[in-house]
Amino acid sequence: MSLSNDQIVEAIATKTLMEVMELVRAIEEKFGVSAAAPVAAAGPAAAAAAVEEQTEFTVVLKAAGEKKVEVIKAVRAITGLGLKEAKDLVEATGIVKEAVSKADADKFKKELEAAGATVEVK
Repeated sequence: MSLSNDQIVEAIATKTLMEVMELVRAIEEKFGVSAAAPVAAAGPAAAAAAVEEQTEFTVVLKAAGEKKVEVIKAVRAITGLGLKEAKDLVEATGIVKEAVSKADADKFKKELEAAGATVEVK
């Protein structure tokens, strides 16, 4: 039986964040691929792109710290995730918010650190 793309997307939409992360890992292992974006080197053009100022940042949770409940509350406020999804994210650590401005990234970092988390902005 073959599933359509729409059926697959609907099935994935019902899963929790942790289940989707496990699915991605399983697909990477099965097919020997990586979900990470490929990096292309193109001489001077790549060097010029690297010199441009970064405008979008990613907030990454490195560790929840001692006050895990407070960190979960902060993650929920920042992401809008439900309690279970926020808890799963805090326990697994990882990306909290992607493609945000420098000001927002700094604000989210301060909120998470105030809750007791270890955070990195990339």
